[in-house]
Formats: sequence, structure tokens, C-alpha cells
Amino acid sequence: MKNMIKTAAFVMVVGTFSLGAFAQTAQTTTAPGTIHQRKDNQQQRIGEGVENGSLTAHEAAKLEGKETKLNAEQQRMKAANGGTLTPAQRARLQRQQGRLSKQIYNQKHDAQAQNLNPTSEVGKRDRAQQQRIGEGIENGSLRPGEAAKVEHQETRLNREQANMRAANGGTLTPAERARVNQQQNRESQRIYNKKHNARVRR
Repeated sequence: MKNMIKTAAFVMVVGTFSLGAFAQTAQTTTAPGTIHQRKDNQQQRIGEGVENGSLTAHEAAKLEGKETKLNAEQQRMKAANGGTLTPAQRARLQRQQGRLSKQIYNQKHDAQAQNLNPTSEVGKRDRAQQQRIGEGIENGSLRPGEAAKVEHQETRLNREQANMRAANGGTLTPAERARVNQQQNRESQRIYNKKHNARVRR
């Protein structure tokens, strides 16, 4: 009977140590994963917003710029700490991700949106390119920095088109249309190159 009690006590002690070790391992492995998963989730949300038109090119460029800065900060923290994050650093990144998450929500639900039913060829092409960018953000073939660059370029093109139309009674002249078409060709190639280079989201 005494041997059975000793054996049971030994099993309980070993089990307690094993559970403690498991909990500690789980804590160190899942916490960084949470940051990574949230990063992926936020990229999905931005990509969906670009694709479905609830985010304009300008809004997406700003959000992706913030994602890029946050990613760079995370890399600096890891580099300064032997490749890992301290609990304080992890908490700081999660707070920043929380703020960015709210900004994504607000930008997707404000009054600004893409024209989902353009009638002009220029407008249809703008819309198609935004869908290609959104897909790239969602599937990871466009990293945040790359997405920010192409969306900044899209924003400049949109502004230039608006100025041309404003100066010409709301329409584009044949020469302006040809110029915009050339610019869209270059932007289309840029999007393709960014989506098909060796760099993908990790």
C-alpha cells in the first residue's frame, strides 16, 4: 500500500512539472504567433477593402505605410534582443496592432469609397488595377511596403486625372486620355513586377 502511495505521489509531482514545462513552452511559442497571425489578418482586411472598394488607394497607402513601420519596429526589437521579443515589447506591438486595427475599421466604414461602377475605360481600368492590388495584399504576393508604393502611385494618378477633368469640364481630351493610358500601362507593369518578385509576406 505504501509503495502504491509513493508511486502515485511521484506521478503527481512529475505530472505537475510536465504541465508547467508545457505551459511555459506554449506561452513562448503562441505569443509571437499571435502577433504574426494578427498581422496576416490585418493584411487580409486591407486587401479585402481595396478589392471591394471600401478602401480608396489613398487610404490603403496610408494603412500599408503604418504596417511597414510597425514591421520595421518589430524587426529592430528582435535584432536588439537576440531574435526574440520581450514580454514588454510584445505587449507594445499588440497595443500598436490594436490601434491599427481600429484605423482599418474606420477607414473601411467611412464615407470614402472607390467608384464600383465606372463607365469610362479609364475608370474601369483603375478599378481593375485596384482589384489586382487587393488580391496581392490578401495572398501575400504584395508586402505592405510594396502595396504602399503602388497605392501611392495610384493616388497620384487619380489626382492627376481629377485635375485634368476639372480643367476640361469634367472630361478628358483625347490627348489626356492617351497620356493616362500610358501611365496606367506603366502602373500595371509595376503591379505585376511587385506581385511576381521573390519577396512575399512572411
